[in-house]
Amino acid sequence: MPHHIAIVEDEAALAANYRDALQRQGFRVSVHRDRQSASAAFLRQLPDLAIIDVGLGDDIEGGFELCRELRSLSPELPIVFLTARDSELDIISGLRLGADDYLTKNISQTHMLARIVALFRRVRALREPELREHVIAQGALTLNLERMTAQWAGQPVPLTVTEFWMVHTLARHPGHVKNRQQLMESANVVLDDNTITSHVKRIRRKFETLDATFSAIETAYGMGYRWRGD
Repeated sequence: MPHHIAIVEDEAALAANYRDALQRQGFRVSVHRDRQSASAAFLRQLPDLAIIDVGLGDDIEGGFELCRELRSLSPELPIVFLTARDSELDIISGLRLGADDYLTKNISQTHMLARIVALFRRVRALREPELREHVIAQGALTLNLERMTAQWAGQPVPLTVTEFWMVHTLARHPGHVKNRQQLMESANVVLDDNTITSHVKRIRRKFETLDATFSAIETAYGMGYRWRGD
């Protein structure tokens, strides 16, 4: 069965262009013009991936609100912002809300499709890992690669796909510093230094919500990050 992609875009011509490009690649596509119709559809059935514009008509922050709603429904659902808003504040806001990628509308269709295919590849790799070990345990952390779940001291940690890959990369080799380029490669995503930093901050906050003393992700200043080995 083909992957189902939901597009939330208020400009009908753009939405049709995205839909046609994705359908040519074999995806099943649904289109929603506003947050209300998208929210109602997602409550009935979640897509396999959501592409969301930030401004939806008069609802200038509608995409951000929709992302927040989706994350509450599914921590691991791949979410991509595709928007004309390209300020650093908007990009960081989108990633902090849990989006896996943030693209601007000047991106080519070829590049957009490549990023979407990469996201699906990451999901598939996590759910059907080629690694022999399906469970990684480091201290209080447990990662289940087959189920794509993370736990801290037995409590579930709601990581996105991108966040899961980053934690996996760090935790597999505790004490080893991973620079930002290595984290991007492991997550199969193209981000700049600021957005990598935002992802790491968000990951830390999720663990700190469960454990106020969490300090397993250390910053190696000028180099990158490492998972502290006990």
